[in-house]
Amino acid sequence: MIRNFHKVFPNHYHLPERINRLGELAYNLWWVWNPIGLRIYLQLDRRLWEKVNHNPIAFLHQIDEAKLAAASRDKYFLEEYDHVMAEFDAYMGNENTWFARQYPDLKNRQIAYFSFEFGLHESMPFYAGGLGILAGDHLKEASDLGLPITGMGFIYKQGYFVQKITEDGWQETSNYHFDFEEMPIIAIVDDKEKPLTVSVKLPDRTVHARVWMLQVGRVSLYLLDSNVPQNSVNDRQLTSRLYSSDLEIRISQEMLLGMGGVRALRKLGYKPDLWHMNEGHSAFLTLENVRELIDEGMTFEEAAQKLRKSNIFTTHTPVPAGNDQFPIWLIDKYFPSYWEEMKLTRDQFVELGKQTQPWGDTFSMPVLALHLSERCNAVSELHGEVARKMWNFLWPEREARDVPIQYITNGVHMGFWLARRMRLLFDRYLGMDWMEHMDDPDLWTRVEQIPDLELWDVRRHLKRKLINYAIENARENWQSTKHSASQVIAEGVMLDQYSLTIGFARRFATYKRADLFFSDYDRLLRLINDQDRPLQIILAGKAHPADEPGKLLIQKVYRVAKDARSGGRIVFLEDYDLNIARLLVQGVDVWMNTPRRPNEASGTSGMKAAINGTLNFSVLDGWWREGFNGSNGWAIGNDEDYDDPNKQDEVDAASLYNTLENEIIPLYYQTRSMGDASPQWIAKIKENMRSLSWQFNTRRMVKEYLHKMYLPAFKE
Repeated sequence: MIRNFHKVFPNHYHLPERINRLGELAYNLWWVWNPIGLRIYLQLDRRLWEKVNHNPIAFLHQIDEAKLAAASRDKYFLEEYDHVMAEFDAYMGNENTWFARQYPDLKNRQIAYFSFEFGLHESMPFYAGGLGILAGDHLKEASDLGLPITGMGFIYKQGYFVQKITEDGWQETSNYHFDFEEMPIIAIVDDKEKPLTVSVKLPDRTVHARVWMLQVGRVSLYLLDSNVPQNSVNDRQLTSRLYSSDLEIRISQEMLLGMGGVRALRKLGYKPDLWHMNEGHSAFLTLENVRELIDEGMTFEEAAQKLRKSNIFTTHTPVPAGNDQFPIWLIDKYFPSYWEEMKLTRDQFVELGKQTQPWGDTFSMPVLALHLSERCNAVSELHGEVARKMWNFLWPEREARDVPIQYITNGVHMGFWLARRMRLLFDRYLGMDWMEHMDDPDLWTRVEQIPDLELWDVRRHLKRKLINYAIENARENWQSTKHSASQVIAEGVMLDQYSLTIGFARRFATYKRADLFFSDYDRLLRLINDQDRPLQIILAGKAHPADEPGKLLIQKVYRVAKDARSGGRIVFLEDYDLNIARLLVQGVDVWMNTPRRPNEASGTSGMKAAINGTLNFSVLDGWWREGFNGSNGWAIGNDEDYDDPNKQDEVDAASLYNTLENEIIPLYYQTRSMGDASPQWIAKIKENMRSLSWQFNTRRMVKEYLHKMYLPAFKE
């Protein structure tokens, strides 16, 4: 493999010799999910750490050299620094990983993991939502377990987008402009010290992309970047931002990811045994691999049959409109040379991805992936049922239940999403090695040993942390003179740490029904303004810039937050990102999710809440249909689907209000006063942790991918 990397630790850090490895640590995202690594930077200058959005490279560029010099002489800081570096070295140098112990004969196998987005940390917003965050968590867990996975994606110079809410509640967007010198990316060069590049042929031109790398613990993630001098001005923008609504840009991006990604791995010396496609965006990689075998002398059918065994496809989208598909005229424009190289006719090529819609035939990326993958999975049990019905037309001779799409329910990375204080509590009562056994249900029976008051103290701390963030953010916006007084109130300046607090944060798509909570506004006002048992609600989320109904939903919610009748107890946090997500899932008392069933493929935000002791109050869709046991949270609606969406909304809204008014609010305030815990509420938190934490983490998830997908493919 190529090892000619650019210098990783720039000299302009001016780090004192005694602590110069802070630069090295910044270039490995291990610190992202290990609090001791994160806190070593924070201790040097907390204000600057917050200002640079927790980016250690920007932090080291800007920190006062006098503070570094003082730290290099501070024995207490040096003790912690030495401890952090010893832990980091032990992690990176450990060859006796779980995977190495369990499968020593597979140590030389390779798995390529392709995704259109990766959500790894708030300082690197190369993600739009749950798909990317799931991909990031997958790589982190693969690193912890020692799986031989290599990631492939894009580096987006403008990220997703920055959200600003106007006084009228309208979402306005602007782009990031990243300075790659302040990102933990490693430039890869060839043997002539030139940037390593790959190219893909598009109509009337060739598009080039250079290769960068992010080190995610033990896992390497390679990212393609089309912003190179060889490309036209338009093609240099191909990897500028996520999810363009322009179909020509989208198909060009997906050709570059799938075909260019395979070529990049080949140039880097990788020979993957398995190709895992996280959603259909990268499905063109199947064509590139088939083309390689045809060049070696195989027929298309021989090549396809061979490669099906090594291709794995994970579908995340139960809504047909959410799956990428292109009009046939675009295939005619972009692929003539490719079907010729694959020795196929035009009709044979189109048939690989053909899906007939009411408006005509399209070329569907999931159909292409399903045709050329032997192993496919949905991301929850219910989603598996939906996916088998949705793609049944590809297997017309089978009943829907026999369609070969299994399910592996998503999980979340415990190290990244678990609050530090909660982790310390688990260390004391579950055992110092509990993270090695987090997928063992017996381990979690020990939560009963945690004293109620200690658990409640941690929960109160996390809530104060969230509320303080909202208040300080609102204060800064007020001081900027760019926000009106009503906006500052809508941003949380009047939040109270003793009130029952519900959180709702996600992408503002219409099927997620962010306005279900406000369907009986007068009743809601009575609940939130109850002097003895007040309720407050914190919302956050972004709508895709092209999603006008989603933006209208945000406007509706924001106007409610500004309504004086709500008393500042309905709050909308602007520019939702991973940092706000962590604060919310850790800090609210109840996490609410209201998708119109069965449109939530899995959902992971509720899992992040559960491991932190936040109780779920959600529709029985996605993961919660599997997780809810009647005692570990609350359900909205019934375990059934409705043909009439209006009827479903009516039933779910009634259930939401009745459960909130008659169960959740009374339980939270039962036998408690300011600062004291309701014993029944604490019991529910413990049952939530006991029943959910072992199931819905990425350790269980990645092991399940290994056992159901990777190992069977390795054996063929």
